[in-house]
Amino acid sequence: MEIIEKYNLQILETVIVLALLVLINFAIRKWSYRIAQKFHLGIERRKITTKIVNLILVLIGTISIMGIWGLDQKELFVFLTSTLTVLGIGFFASWSILSNITSGLLLYFNHPLHIGDYIKILEKEAPVEGTLKDISMFFMHIETPEGEIITIPNSVVTQKTISVRTSKENKLSSGKLEIKNEKLEALNE
Repeated sequence: MEIIEKYNLQILETVIVLALLVLINFAIRKWSYRIAQKFHLGIERRKITTKIVNLILVLIGTISIMGIWGLDQKELFVFLTSTLTVLGIGFFASWSILSNITSGLLLYFNHPLHIGDYIKILEKEAPVEGTLKDISMFFMHIETPEGEIITIPNSVVTQKTISVRTSKENKLSSGKLEIKNEKLEALNE
């Protein structure tokens, strides 16, 4: 009981920070769902957005809780700048990592690929074909007809010619959206 009384304020602040993070996460999930529906984005893009938001919220929560429990602000600042410096040097020393992240963002926002599509990557040395299972920040995961999972760096995918056969589920969802848009346009006229 003495420990609870001694750290009463820190415990209360920690609970408040955690509750705020949960509420913010809930609000952002709702908001991303609405945006995904409005702009006809697939569930896979919403999942990636949720992963990124969760990472940012965990970092914010960790830093906030470290501050609440007495980590000196100067020490925290030194830690953050040192970490960012090391990450920056690591990213620039290894262009492939930065290239894969950038390519992942390009695939996310500007490519007609959807999870579940059957794709062929037309590469001379080792052509790859199969069902697209996941697009992460660094890699694309493709399941071959034989059941193998092939992991390809995003930067390779953005540099190659790709043949895409949209899955039935993706065709159905985009077809439903087109029908809804046509009905809305008819109502507006």
